[in-house]
Amino acid sequence: MIPSETAQHIELNTDKHIPVLINEVIEALSPQDNGVYIDGTFGAGGYTRKILDTANCRVIAIDRDKTVFDLAKSWASIYGDRLHMVHGSFSDIADHIQSLGIPKIDGIVIDIGVSSMQIDQPERGFSFRFDGPLDMRMNQSSGQTAADLVNSMDEKELADLIYLYGEERHSRRIAAEIVRTRAVQPFSTTKELADAIRRVVYVSHKDKLDPATRTFQALRIAVNDELGELERLLSSAEDILNLNGRLVVVTFHSLEDRIVKNFFNERSKPAPTPSRYMPILPDTQVPTFRMISKKPITAGDKELSLNPRSRSAKLRVAEKISEPMHAEDQR
Repeated sequence: MIPSETAQHIELNTDKHIPVLINEVIEALSPQDNGVYIDGTFGAGGYTRKILDTANCRVIAIDRDKTVFDLAKSWASIYGDRLHMVHGSFSDIADHIQSLGIPKIDGIVIDIGVSSMQIDQPERGFSFRFDGPLDMRMNQSSGQTAADLVNSMDEKELADLIYLYGEERHSRRIAAEIVRTRAVQPFSTTKELADAIRRVVYVSHKDKLDPATRTFQALRIAVNDELGELERLLSSAEDILNLNGRLVVVTFHSLEDRIVKNFFNERSKPAPTPSRYMPILPDTQVPTFRMISKKPITAGDKELSLNPRSRSAKLRVAEKISEPMHAEDQR
């Protein structure tokens, strides 16, 4: 079932889009006939199509970017009502499935971050490779843009944001230059911001990244509240997955991976052994997930040679083994 509203048309070159770790993702998700699965970051639809082609199941595909809906409409004759598109945030998955009358689902796959398809659209402002408006919003119908942030935040706030989300050691120098530059002319394009950063940060032989890379990453994360979205998704998944349902998460940098790793470690931690001091353990200490692999799954040599974006990808997967007992449930 494809949404009927007409989305803003943007030419999408999906031929160049290669879903990262797609075979590993499908193996980890293990879709089954009659199951219901969520692809929380639809993008160009690589994971969704592979899931639907692997099993006679249903997929609820979620994306904050309404422009991807046009792409999915062309598949209506192939998948019919097995595919349902939802415009919204994956952190709201509980609300999405409730509105569809679905109590529980059998698996979730999330690919965190911006897709290569979006990066290649200059009008989205995600990349400094092209000159475009300094936007960076996944959902262009609401929220602050990257230009809003760099033109309004005070210098310390901006430096802290760049350091925290971009892990940029030159954050204070960059923030100071942004403040100096915007006093003359506010930022409106990606080139203006990238040029300002390059004036004060230089490429070293040890670090071959463009000096603007980490700052652009930090702003994108902040604009889209990516870390907050991820934390809310993980918490919701614990409630809406069926027993034996799989949660599959692909991340691309350490901040995201650390959140997923810590969540899986905490939720799969064995319950402490009863003792004479605590003979009856609270139900909240019972593990709700079992990690399928203790270490993250990464791309092999063949994929690395075909898709450079897969270099930083880490896949973590866990299986739900019990229902969570929340504190309010024990009252």
